[in-house]
Amino acid sequence: MIRFSNVSKHYPPSTTALHGVSFHVEPGEFVSIVGQSGSGKTTLAKLLFAEERPTTGKVVVGDWDITDIHRRDIPVLRRQIGVVFQDFKLLARKTVHENVAFALEVAGATSARIREVVPQVLKIVGLGDKAERYPRQLSGGEAQRVSIARALVHRPKIIVADEPTGNLDAITSREIIDLLKRINEFGTTVVLVTHDRDIVNALKKRVLTIHHGKVVSDVAHGKYTLG
Repeated sequence: MIRFSNVSKHYPPSTTALHGVSFHVEPGEFVSIVGQSGSGKTTLAKLLFAEERPTTGKVVVGDWDITDIHRRDIPVLRRQIGVVFQDFKLLARKTVHENVAFALEVAGATSARIREVVPQVLKIVGLGDKAERYPRQLSGGEAQRVSIARALVHRPKIIVADEPTGNLDAITSREIIDLLKRINEFGTTVVLVTHDRDIVNALKKRVLTIHHGKVVSDVAHGKYTLG
């Protein structure tokens, strides 16, 4: 499903974000990628959905080598990988329904398809009754649920969640993680990038630890072990 082979990422003039990173994620896994600020974990996530390119090494998603992916192919890749960000990235002038629909519109979906899919994904994330609200009328947890709904519209094989609870309180954070777990139970691979020790320890799932740009630990049912 996901394979990094000896991947390094350098930024001029002299910064190395990742150094010789190798790992493999099987279909349907839930993997937490952890590390302190500046460890390289967000760079790793950006390589996954082709916001960044590796300096050396190979990145494979499914049967697709995306190491040198052409710009025109990136939208196709991102229909297979749903991305959830810490800051939600919602459009303030659009309703919840319109924010989710927009992800389909830019991909050329028909009006009939949009009318079918948007209510479905809003129901999955528990926001079926808030379709006509605007982002300013939502709590942080609700805004993140919209972000997750938007990530689900193309029925992606992979969800990459980059610090999805970073702006949320502890109770709301657990609710968002529970939602990601339910999505994972439907067969979607989930890659969670986080530095939240409590969340990682409660999950009791695979933990891949990045430190100074290197994988220092990869444990099937791990915990957050950094100081």
